[in-house]
Amino acid sequence: MAEELTPRGGETAAHTGLKRLALLWAQVRGYSVCAFEVQLPRCRFRADLAAYRPNGKEIGTTAIFECKQAFPDLRRDNGCSAVMAKRLEKVFQRRQVLEKNLRIHYPALRIPDSLFSDFDSHNFAAIDHRGYARVLRELSTLQNRLFDCTKFERLVRYRCANLFFLVIPNGLFREQEIPFGWGALIESEGGLVLARKPLWYEVTSANRLKLLERIAAAATRILNKQLEITFEDVCAARNQSCL
Repeated sequence: MAEELTPRGGETAAHTGLKRLALLWAQVRGYSVCAFEVQLPRCRFRADLAAYRPNGKEIGTTAIFECKQAFPDLRRDNGCSAVMAKRLEKVFQRRQVLEKNLRIHYPALRIPDSLFSDFDSHNFAAIDHRGYARVLRELSTLQNRLFDCTKFERLVRYRCANLFFLVIPNGLFREQEIPFGWGALIESEGGLVLARKPLWYEVTSANRLKLLERIAAAATRILNKQLEITFEDVCAARNQSCL
């Protein structure tokens, strides 16, 4: 366990500590199959901790835990795509209006690189227009936030698990900052306290089993690292078994 909880490159001891508390909390509540840094199905995100709770002969419950140690870290993944998309549309329209006016007032910016003049490019950067540069910067920022800063919302939308928990220090808890549908686990006196219950999301049996497979794969990677088993070792052992 000590090897497993060693901070990864770029990961702080505080974040590792929250992951450890989440792992203990999950196991106490019956989530006997757990792993860190699990690549989630149906999306490009990894979960700090993914857990599975068996349910006899039926498919069990899946849960995802995300640990955040500071407000910037929390807010980075807590964007609302609907709000950002609406703002992005307005900024894009502003860009189109600016470019239309710049084509009229600066015809020399046209680059004859097309068979038809209506499709020629324009070198707007050549005039160093401050308003246009500002619009481009905001457009780029919004596009990046829309695709990279809506993790919490997307995990729920893609139904990656039945339950979602945000794990944070006590001083970080603000009810209005907890993403919709997520539960809040607050660090307190060396443990975690459930400050807000999560909503339950129905997930197909196939998707729950897929997450279970990803948890098993992540746990296997950790074992291989601990025992220094490489991919080449596995290939060599496979070739020997075929002799």
